Amino acid sequence: MIRISFILAFCALQACAQRTYYGQLEILGKFPSKLTEVSGLEANSHGDIWVVQDSGNKDEIYKVDSTAQVLKTYKIDHAKNKDWEDLAMDSHGNLYIGDFGNNSNERKDLTIYKVSHTELDKKEPNAKKIRFNYPEQKRFPPKKNKLLFDTEGFFHWQGFLYIFTKNRTRPYTGETLVYRVPDTEGDYDAEFLGSLFLCMDQDHCSVTGADISPDGKSIALLTYGFVFLLTDFDFLDLSKAQSKTIDLNCDTQIESIGFLDNGTLLLADEERKKTGRNLYRLRLN
Repeated sequence: MIRISFILAFCALQACAQRTYYGQLEILGKFPSKLTEVSGLEANSHGDIWVVQDSGNKDEIYKVDSTAQVLKTYKIDHAKNKDWEDLAMDSHGNLYIGDFGNNSNERKDLTIYKVSHTELDKKEPNAKKIRFNYPEQKRFPPKKNKLLFDTEGFFHWQGFLYIFTKNRTRPYTGETLVYRVPDTEGDYDAEFLGSLFLCMDQDHCSVTGADISPDGKSIALLTYGFVFLLTDFDFLDLSKAQSKTIDLNCDTQIESIGFLDNGTLLLADEERKKTGRNLYRLRLN
């Protein structure tokens, strides 16, 4: 009870410190019908755009153009799409696939697949495995008020993969756990870096995607209908970052986000009831 009261008070302070802006999404194009569940997106400095789909789909990544049309499809060797939820890329062009979707908080096989930039010239690129666990999770699944170990967002920065969990607690606490693991093949206990409290509305506060700007000065955390833009941060304690809330004014299931450049975000939504399946651009002021 004390912890819940503290969280509520903390979130109230956070909400007072944040300012909300309204973003203008620009539709760039519609994905082909085979890409109805785009769950992760990444772009590089050359303007190449990569997308991935989540559980129930093929073990493939897709290179698309700026109108959402598929340029190339890659079958990833030594990888299985149990629940691929996000993509990340490092400064060398190596691509990382986050197979860490964990709706029920029961998984013990959390994996990030690393695909070398040299493998992306091949039709079936080979992937290396970065396996990890959350040391703070003791039960599989945990109690309802500890359902903090689903994940849909991460990014790469200077040798590490920063992971943001998706809150499924009941009652909802608004807490997002932040972890990191090295970007090299191996088995790891994820390093716990702390918690974030974005807001207390379950419909808008659970992280569904994440990315960092090329200059490393801005972190974008996507939730349902909102982007939380973090600046002036310490990677080891993101709770002290400055936070700007961008209302996307959109009620489709947007689950993918990536920086195209320091001032531009790309986003994608899944198809639901004949809506969505679009690639969007959001220019940041």
